[in-house]
Amino acid sequence: MTSEAANDVPGLPASLSLVGLRALVTGGSRGIGKAIAMTLAARGATVVLSYRSREDEATAVCEAIAAAGGKASALQFDVGDPEAAEAGVKAAVETLGGLEILVNNAGISVDGLLMRVKQEDWQRTLAVNLGGTMTCCKVAARSLLRARDKGRIINLTSIVGEQGNAGQSMYSASKAGVIGLTKSIARELAGRGVTVNAVAPGFIETDMTQSALAGEARASLVSQIPLGRVGTSAEIAETVAFLASPAAGYITGHVMRVNGGLLT
Repeated sequence: MTSEAANDVPGLPASLSLVGLRALVTGGSRGIGKAIAMTLAARGATVVLSYRSREDEATAVCEAIAAAGGKASALQFDVGDPEAAEAGVKAAVETLGGLEILVNNAGISVDGLLMRVKQEDWQRTLAVNLGGTMTCCKVAARSLLRARDKGRIINLTSIVGEQGNAGQSMYSASKAGVIGLTKSIARELAGRGVTVNAVAPGFIETDMTQSALAGEARASLVSQIPLGRVGTSAEIAETVAFLASPAAGYITGHVMRVNGGLLT
């Protein structure tokens, strides 16, 4: 077997293989983050996933990855705490022995009409969704720059970060900030071949969207989606895996919309 063949995943084009690459996925214990961690591992990456409080779920994801022949470990840290996020990213890099892929997935949503917004909810939403993304990018940048044209940052934003949504002013603002952050960092790191992109999911089946995707509300929402259905975590994970792969080496500063045509 040649060394080139050894770097391939059976049935997967070499341009989509992540064999030999090391990835950190924040918020990887459930939902979209779990799907991303498992998909990157299935493509051959060695993965560290972070979690804030769900150790049992994070452990289960790592066990599932190992059972499928992949490599993964979990680290506990709160991305909304700058000091904890800095220490956590450094620990991930040390665990992996380097870093080529950073996926900023960890996020929260505290919904409510503008007149009822609480200052502490506003500050926490910004701290996790925008501040956490910025801190992780900053701390990981040195390792990613060493990776040169293999370096990838993929930030999770949202359809509401582009179009807004009543009752989600805090979440929308934080995710709009992630888009601006992504575009700016993409310009800063492009000279060393590191790409920085965002993925903007539409309405996806997750724990976070259960209440919004129930009963009559679900039927009303689905009627507005041209593809006639909500999306899955696996579909977001496949998009992230593509952006992390060699095949996406000429894409940077881009917001990849995965929303069934709801926003084009």
